[in-house]
Amino acid sequence: MAKRQNVELMVGAFVALGLVALFFLAMKVSNLSLSSGGEGYALTARFANVGSLKVRAPVTMAGVRIGRVEGVRFDKTTYEAVVTMRVDAGIDAIPEDTFANIFTAGLLGEQYIGLEPGGSPDYLRDGDEIANTQSALVLEQMIGQFLFRKAGESG
Repeated sequence: MAKRQNVELMVGAFVALGLVALFFLAMKVSNLSLSSGGEGYALTARFANVGSLKVRAPVTMAGVRIGRVEGVRFDKTTYEAVVTMRVDAGIDAIPEDTFANIFTAGLLGEQYIGLEPGGSPDYLRDGDEIANTQSALVLEQMIGQFLFRKAGESG
């Protein structure tokens, strides 16, 4: 009887560990985390079009994730999208003339912000705005422009 109880206890513990592992895997896959997200410093950038950029999208430099998008909002006065991103505290030497581009991971993948550093000796600090931005390329607009150009050439 005691042997059967020990086996049931071990199976229960194994199942519980499996559920915890699945929970953390789901959090990792969905770009969620249990951390507060308060580490690092905030930067903002203005874009004419952010495409399908979402909160928690990666912010990368040289292909390495250095932060996450914290918020995307619409500015009613300038008619631009304002993106707030949180950069990891260890990345504290981003030049002021850095370019912020919205890229797509793969052909139809998620969008992310890629930072390309400039050569300024002055660095961005908490609350600063990145002035140099390039909006997302929208596939439908590119196809429309291509078709319009081809129609103009043939007519």
